[in-house]
Amino acid sequence: MAPVLTRLTTGQSVGTLANIKAALLYRQRLDFDDGAILEIVVWRLSKPVEGCAHPFKYRLYYGLSGQRLVGYDNERPKGDHRHRDNLEEAYAFENPEKLIDDFFRDVDDRRARR
Repeated sequence: MAPVLTRLTTGQSVGTLANIKAALLYRQRLDFDDGAILEIVVWRLSKPVEGCAHPFKYRLYYGLSGQRLVGYDNERPKGDHRHRDNLEEAYAFENPEKLIDDFFRDVDDRRARR
């Protein structure tokens, strides 16, 4: 796992997301001393969202002063994709653990360039 976080802690939660049964898998927020914010939310759904073949809904955000620097999400109908600075590109989702590792790696890379 990338050095930004070594462990996630998540409480159990079940609810409805866009009329789909959903269970919260991960929820974490970090506020850095420099004002940057990192937030991760991953849900397991009863069926995939439009544009995805897997049963997960997620948003991972790292930004500063209201500007997204790194982000991963699967907004419908776009499907799995990531944002790095001003570039948006498709993302090959494998599983939530790899998603989070890839995100942390990108955040670490971005923080090293500051």
